Amino acid sequence: MVIGGLNLGGSIEPLYNAVAIVEAAADNGAKTLLMPVTSRKQLVELDDDLATRVTVVYYGDPRDALFKALLE
Repeated sequence: MVIGGLNLGGSIEPLYNAVAIVEAAADNGAKTLLMPVTSRKQLVELDDDLATRVTVVYYGDPRDALFKALLE
């Protein structure tokens, strides 16, 4: 599952409450999430049990997200 939005300029918009997004995705069966690298600091507060159930892969730009999504 790829998470994150693009603005009209082509840059990635920041995520708000990344921990809640990971929790909701895991509750719905997601095993791997692609998230913007700018959200990694928010995930320090991620519960240990949840961190072991979900793999978070970070991307830096839309092209990077595409390549990583195709590889997963």
